[in-house]
Amino acid sequence: MSIDIQALEAALVSGESRGLAKALTLIESRRPEHRLLAGKLLSAIYPKTGRANRIGITGSPGVGKSTFIEALGKFFLEQGHRLAVLAIDPSSPRSHGSILGDKTRMEELSVNPNCFIRPSPSGLSLGGVARRTRECVLLCEAAGYDTIIIETVGVGQSETLVSSMVDAFVFLQLPNAGDQLQGIKKGILELADLVVVTKADGAFEQAARRAVVDHELALHYMQPDPDRLPVRVMSCSAVEKKGLREIYVTLLGNLKTLETDGRLQKRRRQQREEWFDSELQDQLMDLLLRDPNFKKDTQTLKTKVTGGSLSPTEAAQQAISSLQLKGLQGVPRF
Repeated sequence: MSIDIQALEAALVSGESRGLAKALTLIESRRPEHRLLAGKLLSAIYPKTGRANRIGITGSPGVGKSTFIEALGKFFLEQGHRLAVLAIDPSSPRSHGSILGDKTRMEELSVNPNCFIRPSPSGLSLGGVARRTRECVLLCEAAGYDTIIIETVGVGQSETLVSSMVDAFVFLQLPNAGDQLQGIKKGILELADLVVVTKADGAFEQAARRAVVDHELALHYMQPDPDRLPVRVMSCSAVEKKGLREIYVTLLGNLKTLETDGRLQKRRRQQREEWFDSELQDQLMDLLLRDPNFKKDTQTLKTKVTGGSLSPTEAAQQAISSLQLKGLQGVPRF
């Protein structure tokens, strides 16, 4: 089935949700012919991107990311924003399947005409995001959404990858974390622009207040980043709608300050450079894995590795050496 890129671009920039959905499906496809078309679409819409607020939300499982995003998202919509939520669901390491249930967890946002929710499987990608999340952000911006929220899978060793895609990185934490604060990944706190203690209501209200103080003390001992504003620690209750206005004002105020003094533009430039490096590595790996000679050689080496006759390090070195000797064959030129 052929894809009319010009028609798809027109549907996308008109704000049509079906056009955006089709464009996202194309972007996420791994088929070589679709990657070529996706590149053409991205080139066409690129001048229309870059004007949205990009916000990343991360936190441990059970912290209430979806509930928080729905409550904060409704507040953004009430202030006249158009909101897109890119929700990343964890994929099964066995079947590679994903539940993709975020639309059912954000019932009110999912029916709002000014909100678009796109659940995507993380697949084999690390960092709590899907492989094509950056491109998905650009498509949402071209479709007229001025606020993009990326919900990550959860806190992990490589969860900080999302910080290289957003303007504001929000780290959610439970009120009763207690000694777990010592186990929080330092890298996440160093990259966070805002720490929010969730579920600050009822029996957890006092615990939330203590958690705010604990996090402020922890941040006090960290080396400040001159390219970032001082990290604020706040609390909220999505159920009782407490603290949402303050979080909204803080986020937009921080972004305005960063834009005014040029630090936001600097961050975006660094992100584009990191994106290029990442995309170059991905495309080179795809190129290698489609080469029949390389696949044959690596399969032979893999058999030796699994059989215990060759170390993985030496096998990888031999694979690279074979590339240098033979070169790639049978791979489409781009």
